[in-house]
Amino acid sequence: MRTFGAVVQALREHAGLSREEFAERVRFSRHTVASVEQGRRMPDKVLVERAEHALGNTGALRKASRHLARHPGLARWFRAWARIEQTAISLCTYECRVVPGLLQTEAYARAVSLSVPPRPDPAVLEERIAARMARQALLSPDRTPPANFSFIVEQAVLERRTAGEEVTRELLDHLLGVVERCWNVEIQVMPLRQVVHAGLDGSLQLAETPENEWFGYSEGQQNGRLIGDAKELSMLQHIYAKMRSQALTPEDSLGLLKRMRGAL
Repeated sequence: MRTFGAVVQALREHAGLSREEFAERVRFSRHTVASVEQGRRMPDKVLVERAEHALGNTGALRKASRHLARHPGLARWFRAWARIEQTAISLCTYECRVVPGLLQTEAYARAVSLSVPPRPDPAVLEERIAARMARQALLSPDRTPPANFSFIVEQAVLERRTAGEEVTRELLDHLLGVVERCWNVEIQVMPLRQVVHAGLDGSLQLAETPENEWFGYSEGQQNGRLIGDAKELSMLQHIYAKMRSQALTPEDSLGLLKRMRGAL
C-alpha cells in the first residue's frame, strides 16, 4: 500500500497537480487522497479509475492495484510473509510453540486463538480460522508446480494436548493424513530429549521463490520480521539444516505420531 501510494503521489506531482487539485479531479476528499498516498488506506476502485483518467491513462495504477489485498484474518505483521508463501516453491518451517498453521485442524486453530488473551471478537475469530484453513490449499501436490514443504515440530508441542485429548486425537489423525496424501510434505519431530539443539533461538521459516530467491521469517509477541539479508539467511539455512539432522527422521517421526495417536 505504501508503494502504491508513492506511485500515485509521483504521478500526481509529475502531472503538476497539488493534492487539493488532484482530490478535486477524482472527487475524493484531500484527506482520503493523503491517506492513500501515505499508504494508510486501501484505495477504492472508483478512486483508482478516476486517478487513471486524471493522470494520463498510463494503466500503471490499474495494474498495480491488482496486487493490493486486505488479507482478512491474517495479522498485519504476517501479511508480507503470506504473499511470499503463496508462490513459494519450497518452504521450511520450524515451530516450538504451536503446530504450524499450515498443519492445524479447525478445532486446534480455534483453541490456539482462544488461549492467548485478549479473546478475539467472534467475527474476528471466524475470519482468522477461515484464513488459516484457506492457506492449507498451498500443501496440495496438485499445484502447478507443486511446492516442497519441510516441517520440524517440537514433540513437546504435540504432548501438550492443547484443548484436550479429542482435539489432539483429531490433530494427530490430520498430520498422519497429510503425510499420507501429500508426497511433497515432510514432517519431522524434534524429540523431547535432545542434548544439542540448533533451534534454541526460536521458531523460523524459510521460503524459496520461483526465481530461486530466499526469504526468512521469524515471529514473536505481536510482531513478525521478514528477512532478506543474504548473510542472515545463510545463517538461518545452516541452523535449519542442522535441526533436520537432529530431529527424528521422517520415518521415525511418522512412527512416533502413530504411537502418540494410539496412546490417546
